[in-house]
This record gives sequence, C-alpha cells and structure tokens, in this order.
Amino acid sequence: MHMSRIGRGRAVESLALVTSLAHSIPNFRGPLIRELVSRGVRVYALAPDYDERTRERTRALGAIPVDISLDRTGMRPLRDARDFAKLIGQLRSLKPDAVLAYFVKPVIYGSLAAWFARVPNRFAMVEGLGYTFTVEPGRQPLRRRALRWITAALFGGAFKVCDRVFFLNDDDVSYFANRRLIDPGKVVRLSAAGVDLEEFGPAAPVTAPIVFLLMARLLREKGICEYVEAARLVKADHPDSRFLLLGGFDSNPGGLSRAEVEQWVREGIVEWPGHIDDVRPWIARASVFVLPSYREGLPRSTQEAMAMGRPVITTDAVGCRETVEEGVNGFLVPVRDVKALARAMRRMIEEPELIARMGRESRRLAEERFDVRRINAEMLDAIGIRRPNACSLNATTASAPGIFES
Repeated sequence: MHMSRIGRGRAVESLALVTSLAHSIPNFRGPLIRELVSRGVRVYALAPDYDERTRERTRALGAIPVDISLDRTGMRPLRDARDFAKLIGQLRSLKPDAVLAYFVKPVIYGSLAAWFARVPNRFAMVEGLGYTFTVEPGRQPLRRRALRWITAALFGGAFKVCDRVFFLNDDDVSYFANRRLIDPGKVVRLSAAGVDLEEFGPAAPVTAPIVFLLMARLLREKGICEYVEAARLVKADHPDSRFLLLGGFDSNPGGLSRAEVEQWVREGIVEWPGHIDDVRPWIARASVFVLPSYREGLPRSTQEAMAMGRPVITTDAVGCRETVEEGVNGFLVPVRDVKALARAMRRMIEEPELIARMGRESRRLAEERFDVRRINAEMLDAIGIRRPNACSLNATTASAPGIFES
C-alpha cells in the first residue's frame, strides 16, 4: 500500500473522520473521502446517527462506517464522560494513524479522545461556532455566557493536542487567537470547505415566477423566522412569488418546532419539503438563494447555490459576508432586519434581469474560491498526505477490495 507521511515522518495509512452528523459524511465530505481513498488511505467514518441509507452511501465512497455514541447538542456531563471513554476505546481498537474531527463536539471530544488513544496525528476543522457563540441582542443570560466560556475553554484544550486546525473565516480565528486559546502556528485558513463544481453545475435562471430558497437546519439562528416574516411582507405585494424552505428539525436549543413550521405552510407563506439529500433539483428551480443567518463558518448551502449560478441574499455577518460581493452577485442585509431583507427580495422581483447577471457572477466566484478539489488538496497537503506515484497507485488499486471490507 502507498504510505503518506506528515511532517514528523510518520506514515498515514488510515484516517478516522469524527463527526456528530452522519449524513454530513456523504453530503459534505464525499469528495475528501474519495481523494483520501485515491491516495491509498483507509478511511473510517465515525458518527452517532447512521441509518442504512447513509451507511450505504458512506461505503460507496470507499469509507468504513463506524457507529459511535455522541450526544450532538447540549452538555450532559455524565453522558458526555461515558461517550468520551467509549470513543477513546474505539480509537484504540481502530488504531488510525490520523484523526480529522469536525463540528463542535467532535472537535472537542474527538481530538482529546485521539490524544488519549495515542493517535499520532490529530486535526480539527472549525466550520462555524454555532448556537453557543451566537450573540443575541441585549444582555446575555448568565447560563449562556457560562456555556460559551466553558465551550471556548474546551476548544482551547482540544486545539492544544491538535497538529493543525482548519478554519473557514478570519473572525473565528481571531476569536480564539485573541483569547490565546490556539497557537497561531497551528492555524490553516481555508477559503471554504468547498463544493464539487462539476456535481453542482450552472442551471438556467428562473424568472417566472420568482422563487426564493433557504436551505438550512431548522434553527432560529439561521434567520428562518426573519425569512418567513420577510416572505409575508413580499407576498402581500407580489402574491405570485414563492418561498421554499429546505431542512430538517434539530435538537439544538435554537431549534424550531414542527408546529411553527407547519403553521407557516398552512398560511401559504412557505413550501417545506423537509430534509432533502440531493438539493440540486431544488436549487435549479429557485431564482435566488437566501440565508439570513446570524453567524456561520462559511455556509456550504450558499456555496452550492453559487456554484449553480444563483444570486445570494445574506446577512452582513461572520461567515456570510464572505460569500457576497455587494451588488455583484447579490445583496448583504443587516442581521435580524426583516424590512431590509424584504427590500432585497422585492428588488429581485422588480428587476428580474439581476437574476441572470448576478447568477453568472456567483458561478464565477464559486470557481475562484470554492473548488473542492483545490481546497481538499490544500487540506491534505497541510496534513501531509501526498499523492501516490503511479507504481504505488497501481498497487493500492489492486488491493482495494480487500482493504475496504468491513
């Protein structure tokens, strides 16, 4: 088998991805897994919530799905301690040469568990800081401030045992660097997590009727309530306009209830097909992508919409502002400003020629900034996993069926 080496000279024959959301493995990490496999690396994909479809999609990429116990949201010390101990044991059993963890709890617990399990190479990817670090207007409740402090401290402990930490925006880097919770020498700043520009190819613009689309987990901090209220205002003037909402429910404290979402559907404000694995047909039938989020890492949903040639309306917030050049491929609006959001939507309806022009600019920016192949190459170069030469690639390919049996 081809053996890749990181800077310290240790061979990387196997890598464990650790996440808290199984469907993110084929949906978000598919190109990375395929690239790792092509370089002769055996990939374990650790997640707590596999179903059979996700398990099969993960196997189809060449990875080995591994079930773990991990409560994705909240802090329950006894449960978290048990899960942490189990994860240490599983990593000791798997003996991967490297771990790459992403999302909040996996970065914290996965990185520390890898250190305790003596996994020689440890990497983390901070795609966004989520609910805990989203600042609400007014004075913050003591419990929320305490949770933010504890989570930041845990992040700092995890970063200490990591070789490299990948970030998607400068604000998140500054948050930890200013608090001396990360060694700047460990930071690798990526332009995005990236999207497959061939898989998400340009689609023809849609201008009759004008269709707005928001894709996100159903969390308040994604700006979904603002999206609905802006839709209500816009539909009063433009009743033919349509508003799509794609996403499933979430156990996060900021999660919306089914009753709220179904009420919006009954009122005829939004159309809600639920969680969708393949979002491409829905992006293709939309005119404009909207994400009024309060804070992001750098949202994949926006990258996908841009790759397919859709203008973007989003907030002038951490992680969101990086996706829009104002007036070029879309518009930026203030966080939580329903009226400004509605004005931007009305402009798209009243000046439909913007949809094609801004859509072309979105695709151009996606090609410049969000090509997953280039970004994955940067990640693997930082990890130290090199491309195999022709001879070792042939040897790896010949032995692949036996390697990936589970």
